[in-house]
Amino acid sequence: MSNIAENISTKVSNTANSYIGSAKQSIGETIHNPDLAARGAAQKVHADTAQKLADAKKQSEAAAHKVEGHAEKSSGNVLGDYSLEASGEGNISKAELERRV
Repeated sequence: MSNIAENISTKVSNTANSYIGSAKQSIGETIHNPDLAARGAAQKVHADTAQKLADAKKQSEAAAHKVEGHAEKSSGNVLGDYSLEASGEGNISKAELERRV
């Protein structure tokens, strides 16, 4: 579950930095301070880009857990190994949760 907590923490941090950067940009433009406006714009772009990368990583990890889960579930079903089958179900559920958070 640490991946889920890490995803939430990353999203909160990136969202906060994006809003702060946007505020700096607006304030810089309002008070005619191009340096502050540029730093704010750069902070916002950096935060937005970092969030897009984090989202892509999260989706790829979720897809990998889903594939792993289906493989375990199928193998457990074929082998009559209920523990392996249950582990597969768990990975499928984990993938769905990771994908949504």
